[in-house]
Amino acid sequence: MRVAAIRRTALAVSAVCVTFTVTACGGDGGEENDGKKAKAVGESAEPAAKALTAGELEKLVIAQGDVKGREVKKPGKGEAFEAGDLTVEKAACKPVAQVLSALPAGKPAASAQRLVVHKSEKAGKGIPPVDELADMTDQEVEDATLDSLDITKTQTSLWSYDADGAHQTLATLRKAAKKCAGGFRMTIDGEKQRVTEIAEEKMSVGEEAVAWTVGTKQDDTDADTKVVVFRKGTTLAGFSSFNIASMTRGEAYGQPTAVINAQAAKLANGT
Repeated sequence: MRVAAIRRTALAVSAVCVTFTVTACGGDGGEENDGKKAKAVGESAEPAAKALTAGELEKLVIAQGDVKGREVKKPGKGEAFEAGDLTVEKAACKPVAQVLSALPAGKPAASAQRLVVHKSEKAGKGIPPVDELADMTDQEVEDATLDSLDITKTQTSLWSYDADGAHQTLATLRKAAKKCAGGFRMTIDGEKQRVTEIAEEKMSVGEEAVAWTVGTKQDDTDADTKVVVFRKGTTLAGFSSFNIASMTRGEAYGQPTAVINAQAAKLANGT
Protein backbone atom coordinates (compact mmCIF):
# COMPACT_ATOMS: atom_id res chain seq x y z
CA MET A 1 0.00 0.00 0.00
CA ARG A 2 1.33 3.43 -0.85
CA VAL A 3 2.22 5.87 1.92
CA ALA A 4 -0.59 8.25 1.00
CA ALA A 5 -3.09 5.40 1.03
CA ILE A 6 -1.86 4.20 4.41
CA ARG A 7 -2.30 7.68 5.84
CA ARG A 8 -5.86 7.76 4.51
CA THR A 9 -6.51 4.43 6.25
CA ALA A 10 -5.13 5.74 9.54
CA LEU A 11 -7.22 8.91 9.22
CA ALA A 12 -10.33 6.87 8.70
CA VAL A 13 -9.69 5.08 11.95
CA SER A 14 -8.92 8.29 13.67
CA ALA A 15 34.60 14.41 -3.14
CA VAL A 16 33.41 10.09 -2.47
CA CYS A 17 35.87 13.07 -3.74
CA VAL A 18 38.44 12.18 -6.42
CA THR A 19 41.38 14.44 -5.41
CA PHE A 20 44.77 14.48 -7.01
CA THR A 21 47.47 16.15 -4.96
CA VAL A 22 50.70 16.60 -6.86
CA THR A 23 53.73 18.06 -5.09
CA ALA A 24 56.54 19.04 -7.38
CA CYS A 25 59.96 19.39 -5.73
CA GLY A 26 63.32 20.51 -7.05
CA GLY A 27 64.68 23.33 -9.12
CA ASP A 28 64.87 24.06 -12.80
CA GLY A 29 65.16 21.03 -15.03
CA GLY A 30 63.85 22.36 -18.30
CA GLU A 31 61.87 20.13 -20.59
CA GLU A 32 63.44 17.00 -19.09
CA ASN A 33 62.12 17.76 -15.62
CA ASP A 34 58.77 18.85 -17.08
CA GLY A 35 58.50 15.48 -18.77
CA LYS A 36 59.34 13.63 -15.57
CA LYS A 37 56.74 15.66 -13.67
CA ALA A 38 54.11 14.90 -16.28
CA LYS A 39 54.94 11.20 -16.07
CA ALA A 40 54.77 11.28 -12.26
CA VAL A 41 51.36 12.92 -12.40
CA GLY A 42 50.10 10.30 -14.80
CA GLU A 43 51.42 7.46 -12.65
CA SER A 44 50.00 8.84 -9.39
CA ALA A 45 46.55 9.68 -10.74
CA GLU A 46 43.85 7.21 -9.69
CA PRO A 47 40.88 6.36 -11.90
CA ALA A 48 37.54 7.91 -11.00
CA ALA A 49 35.51 5.85 -8.54
CA LYS A 50 32.93 3.66 -10.21
CA ALA A 51 29.33 3.18 -9.19
CA LEU A 52 28.28 -0.27 -8.05
CA THR A 53 26.06 -2.19 -10.45
CA ALA A 54 22.45 -3.08 -9.80
CA GLY A 55 23.55 -6.68 -9.25
CA GLU A 56 26.12 -5.63 -6.67
CA LEU A 57 23.56 -3.48 -4.85
CA GLU A 58 21.10 -6.38 -4.75
CA LYS A 59 23.71 -8.38 -2.82
CA LEU A 60 24.35 -5.50 -0.40
CA VAL A 61 20.82 -4.29 0.31
CA ILE A 62 19.29 -5.48 3.58
CA ALA A 63 17.69 -8.93 3.39
CA GLN A 64 15.35 -11.14 5.39
CA GLY A 65 17.15 -12.33 8.51
CA ASP A 66 19.46 -9.34 8.76
CA VAL A 67 17.31 -7.65 11.43
CA LYS A 68 15.59 -9.68 14.13
CA GLY A 69 11.82 -9.35 14.23
CA ARG A 70 11.55 -7.55 10.89
CA GLU A 71 10.04 -8.70 7.62
CA VAL A 72 12.15 -7.65 4.64
CA LYS A 73 10.81 -7.86 1.12
CA LYS A 74 10.89 -6.16 -2.26
CA PRO A 75 8.15 -3.52 -2.45
CA GLY A 76 5.12 -4.88 -4.22
CA LYS A 77 2.67 -3.10 -6.50
CA GLY A 78 1.41 0.02 -4.76
CA GLU A 79 4.12 -0.11 -2.07
CA ALA A 80 6.62 2.23 -3.74
CA PHE A 81 6.42 5.43 -5.75
CA GLU A 82 7.71 6.15 -9.23
CA ALA A 83 9.65 9.32 -10.13
CA GLY A 84 6.70 10.61 -12.15
CA ASP A 85 4.42 10.41 -9.09
CA LEU A 86 6.13 13.41 -7.46
CA THR A 87 5.77 17.13 -8.11
CA VAL A 88 7.19 19.83 -5.84
CA GLU A 89 6.19 23.47 -5.58
CA LYS A 90 9.77 24.67 -5.01
CA ALA A 91 12.48 23.13 -7.19
CA ALA A 92 15.08 23.70 -4.47
CA CYS A 93 13.10 21.44 -2.13
CA LYS A 94 12.75 18.54 -4.56
CA PRO A 95 15.75 16.54 -3.21
CA VAL A 96 14.12 16.40 0.24
CA ALA A 97 10.75 15.46 -1.23
CA GLN A 98 12.43 12.68 -3.21
CA VAL A 99 14.10 10.94 -0.27
CA LEU A 100 11.01 11.54 1.90
CA SER A 101 9.10 9.56 -0.73
CA ALA A 102 11.87 6.91 -0.94
CA LEU A 103 12.86 8.14 -4.39
CA PRO A 104 16.53 8.67 -5.28
CA ALA A 105 17.98 12.16 -5.24
CA GLY A 106 20.21 13.08 -8.15
CA LYS A 107 20.86 10.55 -10.89
CA PRO A 108 22.24 7.28 -9.53
CA ALA A 109 23.72 4.76 -11.93
CA ALA A 110 21.99 1.89 -10.14
CA SER A 111 19.59 1.29 -7.26
CA ALA A 112 17.99 -1.38 -5.08
CA GLN A 113 15.12 -1.13 -2.62
CA ARG A 114 13.49 -3.13 0.15
CA LEU A 115 10.48 -2.62 2.41
CA VAL A 116 11.17 -3.44 6.07
CA VAL A 117 8.12 -4.05 8.28
CA HIS A 118 8.18 -4.14 12.08
CA LYS A 119 4.98 -5.05 13.93
CA SER A 120 4.61 -4.42 17.65
CA GLU A 121 3.39 -7.26 19.84
CA LYS A 122 -0.11 -5.77 19.92
CA ALA A 123 -0.15 -5.29 16.15
CA GLY A 124 0.83 -8.92 15.72
CA LYS A 125 -2.35 -9.96 17.51
CA GLY A 126 -4.52 -7.97 15.11
CA ILE A 127 -7.96 -6.50 15.84
CA PRO A 128 -9.82 -8.33 18.64
CA PRO A 129 -12.65 -10.71 17.64
CA VAL A 130 -16.10 -9.22 17.09
CA ASP A 131 -17.50 -10.68 20.32
CA GLU A 132 -14.74 -8.94 22.32
CA LEU A 133 -15.28 -5.67 20.49
CA ALA A 134 -18.96 -5.79 21.38
CA ASP A 135 -18.10 -5.59 25.08
CA MET A 136 -15.73 -2.62 24.62
CA THR A 137 -16.41 1.10 24.88
CA ASP A 138 -15.99 3.23 21.79
CA GLN A 139 -12.64 4.47 23.10
CA GLU A 140 -11.45 0.92 23.76
CA VAL A 141 -12.43 -0.10 20.24
CA GLU A 142 -10.55 2.84 18.80
CA ASP A 143 -7.47 2.07 20.92
CA ALA A 144 -7.55 -1.60 19.95
CA THR A 145 -7.86 -0.71 16.28
CA LEU A 146 -4.89 1.65 16.46
CA ASP A 147 -2.88 -0.94 18.39
CA SER A 148 -3.39 -3.29 15.47
CA LEU A 149 -1.87 -0.60 13.24
CA ASP A 150 1.26 -0.17 15.40
CA ILE A 151 3.44 -1.08 12.44
CA THR A 152 6.62 0.70 11.41
CA LYS A 153 7.40 0.55 7.70
CA THR A 154 10.82 1.59 6.45
CA GLN A 155 11.59 1.98 2.77
CA THR A 156 15.29 1.13 2.57
CA SER A 157 17.13 2.11 -0.61
CA LEU A 158 20.65 1.89 -2.02
CA TRP A 159 21.70 4.31 -4.75
CA SER A 160 25.13 4.18 -6.37
CA TYR A 161 26.85 7.02 -8.26
CA ASP A 162 29.93 7.46 -10.42
CA ALA A 163 32.92 9.53 -9.28
CA ASP A 164 31.96 11.89 -6.43
CA GLY A 165 28.24 11.81 -7.24
CA ALA A 166 27.25 10.32 -3.88
CA HIS A 167 29.16 12.98 -1.96
CA GLN A 168 27.73 15.79 -4.09
CA THR A 169 24.19 14.44 -3.84
CA LEU A 170 24.40 14.29 -0.05
CA ALA A 171 25.71 17.86 0.00
CA THR A 172 22.74 18.91 -2.14
CA LEU A 173 20.35 17.18 0.28
CA ARG A 174 21.92 18.94 3.24
CA LYS A 175 21.63 22.31 1.51
CA ALA A 176 18.02 21.68 0.44
CA ALA A 177 16.97 20.71 3.97
CA LYS A 178 18.34 23.96 5.39
CA LYS A 179 16.77 26.07 2.66
CA CYS A 180 13.38 24.37 2.94
CA ALA A 181 13.28 23.82 6.71
CA GLY A 182 10.21 26.07 6.99
CA GLY A 183 8.20 23.82 4.70
CA PHE A 184 6.91 23.51 1.14
CA ARG A 185 4.06 21.97 -0.82
CA MET A 186 4.26 18.75 -2.80
CA THR A 187 2.01 16.24 -4.53
CA ILE A 188 2.76 12.53 -4.42
CA ASP A 189 0.67 10.03 -6.36
CA GLY A 190 -2.03 12.68 -6.78
CA GLU A 191 -2.21 13.40 -3.05
CA LYS A 192 -1.48 17.01 -2.08
CA GLN A 193 0.36 17.57 1.16
CA ARG A 194 2.45 20.20 2.84
CA VAL A 195 5.79 19.65 4.46
CA THR A 196 5.50 21.75 7.61
CA GLU A 197 8.97 21.31 9.07
CA ILE A 198 12.31 19.63 8.50
CA ALA A 199 13.89 19.09 11.91
CA GLU A 200 17.52 17.99 11.87
CA GLU A 201 18.59 15.00 13.97
CA LYS A 202 22.02 13.67 14.88
CA MET A 203 23.00 10.40 13.23
CA SER A 204 26.52 8.98 13.21
CA VAL A 205 26.61 6.32 10.51
CA GLY A 206 28.61 5.69 7.36
CA GLU A 207 31.18 8.23 6.19
CA GLU A 208 28.72 11.12 6.38
CA ALA A 209 24.98 11.34 6.94
CA VAL A 210 21.88 13.52 7.17
CA ALA A 211 18.90 12.72 9.41
CA TRP A 212 15.60 14.52 9.85
CA THR A 213 12.12 14.28 11.21
CA VAL A 214 9.94 15.61 8.41
CA GLY A 215 6.54 16.92 9.48
CA THR A 216 3.72 16.82 6.93
CA LYS A 217 0.08 17.84 6.87
CA GLN A 218 -2.54 16.19 4.70
CA ASP A 219 -6.32 16.48 5.02
CA ASP A 220 -5.83 18.42 8.27
CA THR A 221 -3.87 15.47 9.69
CA ASP A 222 -0.31 15.94 10.92
CA ALA A 223 2.27 13.21 10.52
CA ASP A 224 6.01 12.72 10.99
CA THR A 225 8.32 10.70 8.77
CA LYS A 226 11.83 9.75 9.80
CA VAL A 227 14.39 10.22 7.02
CA VAL A 228 18.07 9.23 6.99
CA VAL A 229 20.58 9.18 4.14
CA PHE A 230 24.18 8.12 4.68
CA ARG A 231 27.13 7.58 2.37
CA LYS A 232 29.53 4.66 2.09
CA GLY A 233 31.96 5.16 -0.76
CA THR A 234 30.06 5.72 -3.99
CA THR A 235 26.79 4.51 -2.49
CA LEU A 236 24.03 6.30 -0.60
CA ALA A 237 21.69 4.40 1.71
CA GLY A 238 18.30 6.06 2.18
CA PHE A 239 15.61 5.33 4.78
CA SER A 240 12.06 6.72 4.92
CA SER A 241 10.17 5.40 7.93
CA PHE A 242 6.69 5.93 9.36
CA ASN A 243 4.44 4.33 11.97
CA ILE A 244 0.75 4.26 11.15
CA ALA A 245 -0.55 4.27 14.74
CA SER A 246 1.92 6.94 15.88
CA MET A 247 0.96 9.21 12.99
CA THR A 248 -2.72 8.91 13.87
CA ARG A 249 -2.18 9.41 17.59
CA GLY A 250 0.32 12.21 17.10
CA GLU A 251 2.93 10.29 19.09
CA ALA A 252 6.68 10.59 18.66
CA TYR A 253 8.69 7.56 17.57
CA GLY A 254 12.37 6.97 16.92
CA GLN A 255 14.56 6.39 13.90
CA PRO A 256 14.68 2.75 12.76
CA THR A 257 18.23 2.38 14.10
CA ALA A 258 18.26 -1.43 13.98
CA VAL A 259 17.54 -1.34 10.25
CA ILE A 260 19.99 1.49 9.60
CA ASN A 261 22.80 -0.22 11.52
CA ALA A 262 22.18 -3.54 9.79
CA GLN A 263 22.37 -1.89 6.38
CA ALA A 264 25.52 0.02 7.37
CA ALA A 265 27.16 -3.23 8.48
CA LYS A 266 26.44 -4.92 5.14
CA LEU A 267 27.91 -1.99 3.20
CA ALA A 268 30.97 -1.87 5.45
CA ASN A 269 31.60 -5.60 5.08
CA GLY A 270 30.86 -5.61 1.38
CA THR A 271 28.63 -8.65 1.77
